[in-house]
Amino acid sequence: MKIAFIGGGNMAAALIGGLVGKVAEPQNIHVVDISADALKALGARFGVSTSTAIDGAIAAADVVVLAVKPQQMRDVVAVLKPFIGAQLVVSIAAGIRIADISRWLGGHEAIVRAMPNTPALIGRGITGVAPAAQVSTLQRAQADSILKAVGETLWVDAEDKLDAVTAISGSGPAYVFYFLEAMEKAAAELGLAPADGLQLAKVTFEGATELARRSEESVARLRERVTSKGGTTYAALTSMENAGVKDAIVAALKAADARSKELGDEFGKD
Repeated sequence: MKIAFIGGGNMAAALIGGLVGKVAEPQNIHVVDISADALKALGARFGVSTSTAIDGAIAAADVVVLAVKPQQMRDVVAVLKPFIGAQLVVSIAAGIRIADISRWLGGHEAIVRAMPNTPALIGRGITGVAPAAQVSTLQRAQADSILKAVGETLWVDAEDKLDAVTAISGSGPAYVFYFLEAMEKAAAELGLAPADGLQLAKVTFEGATELARRSEESVARLRERVTSKGGTTYAALTSMENAGVKDAIVAALKAADARSKELGDEFGKD
């Protein structure tokens, strides 16, 4: 499989790192980016071919991955259009809808929209994926193999659900980091060295998440098992409930979902 990346940023680099030697050989991966420095680094690290401009190399690809910012997508696709034939196009830009990409490409139908997250940088990401109706079984498998190179995939049955995926997992790592920051701050105020507090918080998050993955019990039941009435955990969770923490988190994720929809409206215009 020959794969071309339009955009050579962190997420593209993560995908390329997962693909090389497993899904595709370096000589079958081509990267286009306006940054010569970024391309130099990618070429040296992975042995892939690079270019600062979209050119004929794109026409030879089986799959074209659009890894540019939402606000850049329309202009990039306009330049890309003459080089697109039967290729599968995979977009990892937040908010940008399949119908808009298809229209900008002159009615191209083989499009998959995906929303990865930053743990892909260490091969532990999860990507929500939605295909256009016309995507073939083979093309779906191609997209899945590319995205699974950096973690798990979750295919949704309707594209509009990717806004919720963006809110939960696409933006999700930032919520975890935010909570870790709070735990680090609390640890310092309670007299622990900041580094010790952060270590405790990180390992606790990692262990609790792995326990939730392995357990057949619901996360609510797992929480209950740690919470003895009148104990320390009960005191902490009661404080959070009284402060409306859970409702605030739900509201925050709904705000992210709404912003994803807004991005589609804002940058999907002609």
